[in-house]
Amino acid sequence: MDPIEDVLAARSVEDSQYLSIEAHGAWGISFRSPHTTYVMMIRSGRCWWQPTSSAVPELLAAGSCFLVRAGGEFAVADQPGRDLVGCESLRASGRGSPVRHGTEGPVTEIVSARLAFDTGAAEPLLKALPPVLRLDLDDSAGDALRSTFRLLELEQTFSGFGSGFIMSRLADALFVYALRTYVSSPAKISHGWLSALSDPQLAPALRDLHADLAHPWTVEELACRAAMSRAAFAAAFRRKTGDSPINYLTYWRMYRAKTLLRDTESSLQQIALMVGYDTDAAFSRAFRRYQNIAPGAWRRRWRISAGNSDETAAPTRTTSSPRK
Repeated sequence: MDPIEDVLAARSVEDSQYLSIEAHGAWGISFRSPHTTYVMMIRSGRCWWQPTSSAVPELLAAGSCFLVRAGGEFAVADQPGRDLVGCESLRASGRGSPVRHGTEGPVTEIVSARLAFDTGAAEPLLKALPPVLRLDLDDSAGDALRSTFRLLELEQTFSGFGSGFIMSRLADALFVYALRTYVSSPAKISHGWLSALSDPQLAPALRDLHADLAHPWTVEELACRAAMSRAAFAAAFRRKTGDSPINYLTYWRMYRAKTLLRDTESSLQQIALMVGYDTDAAFSRAFRRYQNIAPGAWRRRWRISAGNSDETAAPTRTTSSPRK
């Protein structure tokens, strides 16, 4: 499976909401949340963008769009230096939609979708994204993103049965379109596995690796898939991802293992084979080195924290077989 689709399929959207804001006159809004990702767009009017307190403000026009991942923050205002109100505060104000903010004067319309992900499942993707990403909407992905914003607005205005379900799916689609817009601009991706996926030489090897994590991959074999020498491949891989090919493979094996521990009833032996280990003992050692906890204990802890503990469930079997 394509690694991006792998993460998108594994993560779950725990909550999603849409907000339309009419900012009048003197106003300022900050977008910041440790657990929430935003996709927001200036639909009409103009405003000043200040990604950090030390950055030089930039004037934004209608159509400017941003992806703000969990932990990122920035602010927009009619003029630099305005006092700021948090987007979450406006959302919780309960003053209807669109929410009116500011004083009397020229209006700027801002639309945003707010998504809270299962952070463990979304970790590889969120870590690969910059805190704040400005999106170029000049391509087909940008057209789809604008259209999805419009569908969210229509559903909020003319809601009917199933409206919550529809808006949740539209907000999720909005995030995927924003991600597609980012990935379709390789020049903006300077580092990380998304950058390696955009590299014409490294991409074939990475796609083969992700398609079969259980395969006993070696650097030589991956280099062959990339039509490169072993040394050239290893150097290019580290330059793009910041890691060695084998460490990268281990990271994704552990990610897949956690997904299987969380979402399936597969035994440790079954999971071990699915992620490239001959025995549950070898898998458990690797998992403990990586997570500082045994896989069975990790599964139990996750289920308790997620409220999924079931004392009547059959215990997970951990059978061993001779090591090859």
